[in-house]
Amino acid sequence: MNALATAADDYLAARRAVGYKLDETGRVLTGFVAHLDSIGAVTITVTAAVAWASNPPGRSNIAQRLSMIRGFARYLQALEPAHEIPPAGLIPNRTRRRVPYLYADTDTTALMNAARLLEPPIWAETCETVIGLLAVTGCRIGELLRLNTIDIDWDSGVATVWLTKFNKSRHVPLDPTTMVALARYDEHRHQRLPTSTTPALFVSLTGRRLRYTSFAATFATLLDTAGVTTVSGRPRIHDFRHSFATRTLLEWYRNGADVHAMLPRLSTYLGHVSPSTTYWYLSAAPELMAIAAEQLDQHREDHQ
Repeated sequence: MNALATAADDYLAARRAVGYKLDETGRVLTGFVAHLDSIGAVTITVTAAVAWASNPPGRSNIAQRLSMIRGFARYLQALEPAHEIPPAGLIPNRTRRRVPYLYADTDTTALMNAARLLEPPIWAETCETVIGLLAVTGCRIGELLRLNTIDIDWDSGVATVWLTKFNKSRHVPLDPTTMVALARYDEHRHQRLPTSTTPALFVSLTGRRLRYTSFAATFATLLDTAGVTTVSGRPRIHDFRHSFATRTLLEWYRNGADVHAMLPRLSTYLGHVSPSTTYWYLSAAPELMAIAAEQLDQHREDHQ
C-alpha cells in the first residue's frame, strides 16, 4: 500500500469515528488514489483531480466526486503543503435536492382515515399507527420499522432509536397521546397475531417485521385514496420528516424563540450529524423563509 492509500484510509477512519459512513467517498478515494499511483503522482493536483473526476467524458457527478477529493486534499495539505486543493465551484453542481411536500395536519388525518379502511384490521391498524408516528416524531421510516417493542420505555414515554444514519443512537420522547396509541396497537397486534415471535414493534400480515417495500406500496395507494397529491407526483414518505422539522421551526419563530440557539436541539432530536444539515429546512418552506427574513429585517432595524 502506497503512502496516499494509507493516508486515505487514515482520513476515512478519522471521519467515520465521528459518525460519517462515507461509503461512496471511500469508493471515490480508492479509485482516485489508484489513478494517482498509476500515473506515478505522489501529490494531489487540481489537474489530476479534475481529469480523473471527469472520466469518462459526460459524467454527471463530477462536482460531487471533486467535493469528496477536496476534503481529502484539505486533510493532506495540513500534513504536506505540496498537495493542491480543488477549489469549490470549479465544476458547477447540477444536482438539486427535491423540494419536499409539507404535509398539513389535514393530510395526515386523511391518510390515517384511509388506512382504517384497509383489510384485515391488523394491517389497517399497523399502517395507521406508522403514519401517525411518522407525523409526530419526524423519524425516518427505516428507524420506525427497526423499532423493537423493548425499545419503547412505556413508563417514561421514550423510544430509543439505535444506530441509524451516521451510526448515531438517540432517545425520542413521545407525547402521552402517542403512547396511548402505541400501547393500543401493541395490545391489538398480540391479540390478532398471537403466534408471532418477532421482537419488532410493527408487523406485517405474516406476523414478521414490517418491511419498507410492503408499507411503501400501501402508502402509495393511501395517498391516492386520501387525495394527497402534488403537481409533480406523489409526496414521499420521507416528506413527513421535512414537515415535522418545518413545523417545529415555524412554532419556534412564532413564539419568539431564539431559533439559532435552539437549532442544535432539533438537530440532535432528528439524528442529524450537525446543525448545518438541519439549516436546509429553512429553505424548504416559503413561510419559513418569510418569517426568517422578517426577523432579520427587524434585527437590522433594532441595530441601526
